[in-house]
Amino acid sequence: MNTPVRVGSRAVTGGGVGSVRRPGGKDDDCSISDRCDFRPSLTLVFAGQSHATVFAAWQVANVPFGDTLNVRKYPSGTSQKQAAYPNGTVLQMTGRCTGGVNLLDIANQPAWKQHQTVRYRWCEVWHDPAKNGAFVTGWAYGKYITPY
Repeated sequence: MNTPVRVGSRAVTGGGVGSVRRPGGKDDDCSISDRCDFRPSLTLVFAGQSHATVFAAWQVANVPFGDTLNVRKYPSGTSQKQAAYPNGTVLQMTGRCTGGVNLLDIANQPAWKQHQTVRYRWCEVWHDPAKNGAFVTGWAYGKYITPY
């Protein structure tokens, strides 16, 4: 049986983002200031007896009130939207980002530096958009996420 095991001080619960969706259906960008008050966390999930996958915990941050961040099927603002999440949603990140960046490789850096590294990249999210246990990967734009 697959049993998730938490590593670090914080639990990770589904989620993912991409671009900002303003009221009225307009996609838009918003600014995220650097935040240094978060510590990276990793979650270890056993996929079988001899195989384990590690997720990095990041969260949605600094989306204006009333807005949500979209997680997309592919790393593009024009790709199909899978789900939308508000500020504070904790995300399970696979670690993979565009440009060859791996969140697990930069996890020991200060939070502001991690955020700066992914600010203009798309990062892969492991989430359950239908909330039915059918987890899929999606892509979140790094400008709107910060280490948890």
